[in-house]
Amino acid sequence: MKIKVIIIDDHKMVREGLRSLLVGEKDMEVIAEAGDGWEGVRLAEKLAPDVVIMDIAMPELNGIEATRQIMEKTTGIRVMVLSMHSDKRFVERTLKAGASGYLLKDCAFEELVRAIRTVMAGQIYLSPGIASLVVREYIENGLDSPPVLSAREREVLQLITEGKSTREIGLLLHISIKTVETHRQQIMKKLRLRTVAELTKYAIREGLTTLDS
Repeated sequence: MKIKVIIIDDHKMVREGLRSLLVGEKDMEVIAEAGDGWEGVRLAEKLAPDVVIMDIAMPELNGIEATRQIMEKTTGIRVMVLSMHSDKRFVERTLKAGASGYLLKDCAFEELVRAIRTVMAGQIYLSPGIASLVVREYIENGLDSPPVLSAREREVLQLITEGKSTREIGLLLHISIKTVETHRQQIMKKLRLRTVAELTKYAIREGLTTLDS
């Protein structure tokens, strides 16, 4: 039986490149692609793939939050992050969201294939450089405290830092303008921040957005 794969990346060229490479693997099959996090979560729920290859830096719903939602809404799916970001914050948040692996986009294709087979065997796969980063961080600082913000608040925060208006956020998340404002107030209160600039710095530091998608 073939390993069913979904590719989630907001760059069409990346998705097409990965698909063309995976076609050559006899034990793998790309069953769908998504250009954003929300569509990726929807497809994961609908199609129940074995593995999701996930980008992090995506607008509106980033890969970390998409990974968390897939883990909460489905069972048995492994998420393999393929990202250009090696910063420890991205790695930590992604693994805590439930990802089974983390690779950098400059890795060789053979490593990606090996990683997919590794997570399918129930193991965690990290690129060598990422693995040493995670171990070093654990030795130096131990485990981080739980996230301050709720999942919904993190979604709202990302959209705020991407310049979305209150009305646009409400439409995207299917909530009222009043609810958006309540979330905004709670976010600022919890983080003790007062401006969008301060929120943006926090969001980038925590891996919620990169603003370079």
